[in-house]
Amino acid sequence: MHHNGAVGARRDDDREFTVTETVRLFDAENPLELRSGASLKEVDVAYETWGSLNNDRSNAVFICHALTGDAHAAGWRKGAKRAGWWDTLIGPGKPVDTTKWFVVCANLLGGCRGTTGPSSVNPASGEPYGLDFPLLDMSDFVTVHRALGHHLGVDRWAVLIGGSLGGMQVLQWTLDHPEDADNAIVLAGSSRLTAQNIAFSAVGRQAIMRDSGFRGGRFLSEGTSPKKGLAVARMMAHITYLSEEAFSEKFGRAAQSGELTPNFGVDFAVESYLNHQGEAFQSRFDALSYLYLTRVMDYFDPFAAPDALKALASNAVKFLVMSFDSDWRFSTEHSRRIVRHLEGARVPTSFREIRSPWGHDSFLLSIPDYHDTITAFLARAADEMGQR
Repeated sequence: MHHNGAVGARRDDDREFTVTETVRLFDAENPLELRSGASLKEVDVAYETWGSLNNDRSNAVFICHALTGDAHAAGWRKGAKRAGWWDTLIGPGKPVDTTKWFVVCANLLGGCRGTTGPSSVNPASGEPYGLDFPLLDMSDFVTVHRALGHHLGVDRWAVLIGGSLGGMQVLQWTLDHPEDADNAIVLAGSSRLTAQNIAFSAVGRQAIMRDSGFRGGRFLSEGTSPKKGLAVARMMAHITYLSEEAFSEKFGRAAQSGELTPNFGVDFAVESYLNHQGEAFQSRFDALSYLYLTRVMDYFDPFAAPDALKALASNAVKFLVMSFDSDWRFSTEHSRRIVRHLEGARVPTSFREIRSPWGHDSFLLSIPDYHDTITAFLARAADEMGQR
């Protein structure tokens, strides 16, 4: 296995800069076998770490990211305009305290931020995979996360944490390999998408695939890009991540330029905001990853198998499941369904619904009740880690 980049963080001007590292975890001699039966002959994984692994390797925390996340969950990278996407939660003195915990976050399989995905070069053809990339399953993400753990010398995680699609990964991981973790935190997650959830993602995928620049998924080879479709997909998804209250509070019916002058341009402030979201997304995310990762979410239904909870019931992981009352994309009912299944199998489970006006995106924000709950759960986990 080769390994690029320096380990951990670099200090500069009293600010620590994290370094994204890349490791090849699967190769021609040891290919990645996927749930579908397909295999990948080369898999590189981008990841970052914070804090230090203790002597008995009992203080490791794995962060599973959501749909458009990446390995850069916390701290600063050279030249970046903002801190990591979960910097509110992870860092010295924060709920996931990096002076106590060794924290790892990796870009997931199929992603486009350093880990092998559909825009990576297919070693068999020398061209980007495009739609020849195999369809993925939630368990494939877990297989790769576990391989990274083994590479880092971690076979058992004190805590697995994820929000949204990240929470789905945590759920799959604990159902398949409960011996890997002591504790699990699932935030604003779901164990099965509703028809409405699938419908929103379907329209986003159609916007991408109907863009003339998509070229049947061969746009990288042909030098085009479905930028318009990807921007529309992001704009629509973003509407579902905020609540009506959040939109009203942020924009109301305000004009973008001081007064409303009826036309088909960008007249309302909210239109300008969505345009900006769509534009910014084009530069950092790949249309093919958007297709593949949303499809994994559509098919996710881990409790469908009659013996889904068998391994977890006999090797209990302690769960914290949290929802936010204004989240209508993955409403509290989604979290309650997870809790019902876990409690039905006698898995120790804490559940909290947090009041927040900010919708699905609340899990990324600093909300005192939310952060206090995580802090308390992790304090108990740290006590038990010391006893073990």
